[in-house]
Amino acid sequence: MDHHDWQRGKSRGHRHYDDDDEVQPFYIGVPVAHRRKRRRHHSYVRDADHDSRHSHYDHYAHHDHSHSDYYQDREEPCDDEGGSTENQEHADLTVSPAAERLRHILGEDDSTPTPTIFTEMDTLQHDGDELEWKESARWVKFEEKVEEGGERWSKPHVSTLTLHSLFELRTCLQTGSLLLDLEGYSLPQIVEEIVDRQIADGLIPLDLKEKIIFVLLRKHRHQTKKPIHRSLADIGKSSNTSSNPAQSRSMNDISDTPSSDQLKNKFMKKIPRDAEASNVMIGEVDFLDKPFVSFVRLAQATTLGGLTEVPVPTRFLFILLGPQGKTKSYNEIGRAIATLMVDDLFSDVAYKARDRDDLIAGVDEFLDEVIVLPPGEWDPKIRIEPPKKVPSAEMRKSVLNLNELGQMNGSAGGAAGGEDEDLPVQHELGEELKFTGSIGGGMWLDIKRKMPFYCSDIYDGFHIQSISAVLFIYLGCITNAITFGGLLGDATDNYQGVMESFLGTALAGTVFCLFAGQPLIILSSTGPILIFEKLLYNFSKTNNIDYMELRLWIGLHSCLQCFLLVLTDASYIIKYMTRFTEEGFSSLISFIFISDAIKKMVEAFKYYPINRGFKPDYITAHKCECIAPDQAPLADDNMTLMFNLTDLDWSQLSKKECVKYGGSLVGNACKYVPDLALMSFILFFGTYSMTISLKKFKFSRYFPTKMRKLISDFAIFMSIMSFVGLDILIGLDTPKLIVPTEFKPTRSDRDWIVLPFGKNPWWWYLASFVPALLVTILIFMDQQISAVIVNRKENKLKKACGYHLDLFWVGVLMAVCSFMGLPWYVAATVISIAHIDSLKMESECSAPGEQPQFLGVREQRLTGTLVFVLTGLSVFLAPVLQYIPMPVLYGVFLYMGVASLSGIQFWERIKLFLMPPKHQPDFSFLRHVPLRRVHLFTLVQILCLAVLWILKSTFLAIIFPVMILGLMVVRKLLDLMFSQHDLAWLDDLLPDKDKKKKEDEKKRKKEKKAAEPESDEEPNSCAPTEVKVHMEALESQSESYPTYVNPFTQNQTSER
Repeated sequence: MDHHDWQRGKSRGHRHYDDDDEVQPFYIGVPVAHRRKRRRHHSYVRDADHDSRHSHYDHYAHHDHSHSDYYQDREEPCDDEGGSTENQEHADLTVSPAAERLRHILGEDDSTPTPTIFTEMDTLQHDGDELEWKESARWVKFEEKVEEGGERWSKPHVSTLTLHSLFELRTCLQTGSLLLDLEGYSLPQIVEEIVDRQIADGLIPLDLKEKIIFVLLRKHRHQTKKPIHRSLADIGKSSNTSSNPAQSRSMNDISDTPSSDQLKNKFMKKIPRDAEASNVMIGEVDFLDKPFVSFVRLAQATTLGGLTEVPVPTRFLFILLGPQGKTKSYNEIGRAIATLMVDDLFSDVAYKARDRDDLIAGVDEFLDEVIVLPPGEWDPKIRIEPPKKVPSAEMRKSVLNLNELGQMNGSAGGAAGGEDEDLPVQHELGEELKFTGSIGGGMWLDIKRKMPFYCSDIYDGFHIQSISAVLFIYLGCITNAITFGGLLGDATDNYQGVMESFLGTALAGTVFCLFAGQPLIILSSTGPILIFEKLLYNFSKTNNIDYMELRLWIGLHSCLQCFLLVLTDASYIIKYMTRFTEEGFSSLISFIFISDAIKKMVEAFKYYPINRGFKPDYITAHKCECIAPDQAPLADDNMTLMFNLTDLDWSQLSKKECVKYGGSLVGNACKYVPDLALMSFILFFGTYSMTISLKKFKFSRYFPTKMRKLISDFAIFMSIMSFVGLDILIGLDTPKLIVPTEFKPTRSDRDWIVLPFGKNPWWWYLASFVPALLVTILIFMDQQISAVIVNRKENKLKKACGYHLDLFWVGVLMAVCSFMGLPWYVAATVISIAHIDSLKMESECSAPGEQPQFLGVREQRLTGTLVFVLTGLSVFLAPVLQYIPMPVLYGVFLYMGVASLSGIQFWERIKLFLMPPKHQPDFSFLRHVPLRRVHLFTLVQILCLAVLWILKSTFLAIIFPVMILGLMVVRKLLDLMFSQHDLAWLDDLLPDKDKKKKEDEKKRKKEKKAAEPESDEEPNSCAPTEVKVHMEALESQSESYPTYVNPFTQNQTSER
């Protein structure tokens, strides 16, 4: 068959693709993850003439190419007149032969994962008589091209291929030589094997052997190398010297070992260590009249010297040499096979293929998944940016899973049947909350789960990321300790103050992080506890009861009640807290942080008011003078004067001295402190905005990846230090962080140990059980809801958690803090979420254009322990900490509150109220739930949040934990307002509902199975012999699987 026959065969099925052709339909080179139902007709017809590869070229020349050949080759009606109607119906409902073949290939047990494929495409370049292979594109996951100037790589982008090139590639694989598991140790040996196979199959004459080997062994110039230049001696050579290249130049022009440029190539950092290479070589020569095509898979990956840009061992080779004049067509075929080789599904097929038909089935399955873009509605010159998220390989491979061949897109009628086939994966809390039925069984299992990880919990913390996390959480904790310590001092007349708050935070936090089940949780004082302390102190003062002793007995009773909850596995009820309750609680805490930060700044404006009536022209009128009193104040004996009025120079006294000696301040400038309010706002908002910007810096285009990640990790520390430096530079007297400098109780009349007896009547020791019950409910709900939020599956925590163990240690610390007169501590939701965010890990080795993948959280005990140890040592760090302005720490508070809202579906749904439907993000729940139902669900949550906000702002805040239980009741009532389908997308199904749904589904499957006939008809006997072997292996399993119909090939008829 000559070159004209090959071209004529191409033109029948699809119009000729040339450099001057109009724009072809393109398809996106990343297949979609959805599955289409397929209909297999009554046969799978192939040309049976496989005696020689030459017959393949004849078949290609004399039959329709591309579209018609593809469909006829995949599905053709069978003229089996003996088949019954039932047999035909059964055949129509089975999967396509390609999918069935791949199912068998990929379903084989193989514990070895498929290596990542690095694909390089080299094209043959002519420079006079000189030939070389020049690197033109590369793929790790997305495509990178060498720009026309040849000096730089393009940005990674999604490969866009012509549909025609895929059909041409399919024909190349059908007609070219195929060498699977070739034993190769060097490129010359492999090339000789390839050419010998072509000659043995009768595809090329013997006299072309040396020419083809000569071309294939030319040296490879990669992007890091400079182009070749002809020497003066070569310029003088006549053109006929190239007629026999073997006589004029060496047959092997490629190095046997990797060059220094390859070994030093920094691109290796983007390639996983276990990667293997796939080399695509495309070129046109003047001595061929038909294409020379070969696909090779080596038995073992081998480093082939200078063949590849990076020193990665080669496993696959695809060679296409053809007659001159079709450069663009050859390049498109090369790009097509390169794109397939980095596709997760096809690369698996390439590794496991046993013959040619397996590879063709892989191409067919790839074609089934592609999406075509109309040529008139899209510019093929546009490079599509890599998506932030692509379907996982496991999701696509599940298409071929025998157990998952159900409907993916639904029937033509949508969900008319009322059956929800596609529901989101429900949040499962795991076996940690499984009711054991034995006393203390839950805590014992927690200990058994955590013990194997205890050593790794220590050494996993030795990472530079831990330093940024410690600095961030430490500043948040001391700010919280100072804030709540000051408020507690005001509420309890300094029985508990800033010093007690620092010591309690350090003690409770260190013990919890060392021994608890979830060390990522940060303990802190909370608002409801503060209100309880205030009400308890007022009650004690009114009834002449010793506050510290009463508080001790309440703490002891609460400790015993926590132990009782642990022994009875009471944490089991947390299973009934769905996303509705969790998001309502965490949103409330986040809004409290945001509002408290803003309130502090408003108070700063009140304390340092702005002089709104200031006029520069009347600056002489703005002054403040100290006027002496008419009479000096009396001494302690009320008989003599403290000093003589004339002895003081009242005009030179400071503001504090003037007030101390009884003088009065007179003047317009006395009430105003210039610049402090504005400076405080700059420090507050600047810290917040800079932290937000630096946290997002890792997604920017500036600096290398490691530098961006380092800046992002230390964003909060850099922001704080920047604005502390600005404050020092400006030199204004902004409010600073005040830390105790002496280790002693705030009140001089109390000790560090509270005695349990002697000050209150004995019956108070028993009556304190009642208020202790309220404290226990508060601690239980606050602790366990925060733990559920931290342990959610979105955080990808790999080490076990321990709800019962956490509650046990919180109870122990309640008793210890009560004896020492320290505040009570419980899990702080916002700071714990901030701790999680500061320890998130992402993949370091990502393909160019691929977004780093979230791997999980650095689970360890070191960061939390160091945070609380530093908090205890803050008394000795007071000389350094006194330079930190309070507005800077308020900015950190604001950031914590805002950052904890990110990722909360409730907050995303609130923002939908302000967006027109066409501008709303493509959330999954918007695809499945009507917008009005989404808004109704959001309004219910907003109403519940408003009720909680009102309660926490009044004296009723003491019943706040009871209202959290009320959220669970509201969620139960939502089952009457919303369908289970809607709740599955907007929330989590309650355990009973989820269990009932699974039981109903299992019952329906049993009924359906009972209704099926006892034996199904055998698969269609018209299948070809080489496929029937694999189908028989699956016949015994095929009867219980759903239908898989291909609408793309439905009603396809034969054209033969």
